Amino acid sequence: MSKPKITQVRTADSNHQVVTVKGGYRGYKKRPCADCPWRKDSVGVFPAEAFRLSAHTSYDMSDRTFGCHSAGSENPKTCAGFLLKGARHNLAVRLRAGVTGDYDLNAVSGGGHELFESYKAMAIANGVSPDDECLKQSRED
Repeated sequence: MSKPKITQVRTADSNHQVVTVKGGYRGYKKRPCADCPWRKDSVGVFPAEAFRLSAHTSYDMSDRTFGCHSAGSENPKTCAGFLLKGARHNLAVRLRAGVTGDYDLNAVSGGGHELFESYKAMAIANGVSPDDECLKQSRED
């Protein structure tokens, strides 16, 4: 397995970054974390800019996944909330679930928490304008 490599760091605000990690795949979370952005009770934990910068994970046939923020870049994992609500049209997830078997989507649950139905809904609830250019390609179905 390759070692994770940080390929891009973008500032969301003075306390948050969006980090792009390549390689070092270490699996996926089975349940959303305590402050998972997909949880409706976590609105406001992350700035709107973080959702703008990560919107590409929700585009049709995206090859990028939404990583779990609590797993970090040294031991990257795919976010459970994303797998449950934002990955239906994601090419990387389709390949890992259907072809390689890296994801068992039946093993992932919301842990009893109410989750946003789509990336767009999550981003809007966290301050991104519904008309923002970054959301125009987000899939909601």
